[in-house]
Amino acid sequence: MAGVVDARLAELGITLPDVAAPVAAYVPAVRTGRYVYTSGQLPFVAGSLPATGKVGDGEGLVTPDAAAGYARTSVLNALAAVRAVVGDLDQVVRVVKVVGFVASDPSFTGQPAVINGASTVLGEIFGEAGVHARSAVGVAVLPLDSPVEVELVVELADDAEG
Repeated sequence: MAGVVDARLAELGITLPDVAAPVAAYVPAVRTGRYVYTSGQLPFVAGSLPATGKVGDGEGLVTPDAAAGYARTSVLNALAAVRAVVGDLDQVVRVVKVVGFVASDPSFTGQPAVINGASTVLGEIFGEAGVHARSAVGVAVLPLDSPVEVELVVELADDAEG
């Protein structure tokens, strides 16, 4: 039987991907006590990045709107990593923190709007439990020249197995 979160994902037309394979020496997510911490997740779709490069408003740059979509994809990849560790996203009682990195053109200052792509979908999926603390950081470059990277911390129910 599908859980509440799975039903909400279906209602939103969202299918979580398989967990993205690590690109270095780490695991996608780690559970400690009632918390799951994900590694930074890139916006992989079917094993590859849909775009590369810096985010900004100029020619040859990834647009802020496209980057917000990539932040959304990245956080869905992070949720897939959480699900792989805990088995059932109904165990998530709170999204605690989102950290978003944006590979930014030096003149770009819209990192918060880009990471809203991740924050908004978490609210759509988890409702009030999806409201979280957040950092949106501009950086010079990200792994594989990805435009965005997102990591996630979630809290699990007291009675969640683990």
